[in-house]
Amino acid sequence: MTLPASALPFGNRLPSADDRQIANQLRRILAAQKAGEATLRVPDPETKRPLEITLTPAVSDLFLELLRHIGSGDAVTLVPIQQMLTTQQAADLLNVSRPYLIKLIERGDIPHSTVGRHRRLKAEDVFAYKVARDKARSDALDELVANDADLY
Repeated sequence: MTLPASALPFGNRLPSADDRQIANQLRRILAAQKAGEATLRVPDPETKRPLEITLTPAVSDLFLELLRHIGSGDAVTLVPIQQMLTTQQAADLLNVSRPYLIKLIERGDIPHSTVGRHRRLKAEDVFAYKVARDKARSDALDELVANDADLY
């Protein structure tokens, strides 16, 4: 995937042994919490009193994924995804070529809008297409495995 200019390197280095240890410890703590019930306590900068923040399942999952990479010693880059994507950004997210993405758009598989002469896609439409595509691939693979099992 080509990283956009807005990609932000996380620390510009590989995680140190201390970073990995802390990330793994925090990941274990977060993973032990029930979905939607993970709570962080941080000092409020103004009052200096503890402030409790309950993480949503989506934010908790995102933190767990980030901590998993850091705990494994991987360098991490944060790539913000805008609400409206260029065709190149959408193609990068889907791991397809831009010309193939254009064919998908022209076939009507992914909705788009036109801004001047340029096509723009909603990120939610691209993610919905990706989920549907991945499910279709998984179903096809399951069917192949079932058919193969019938032969024996």
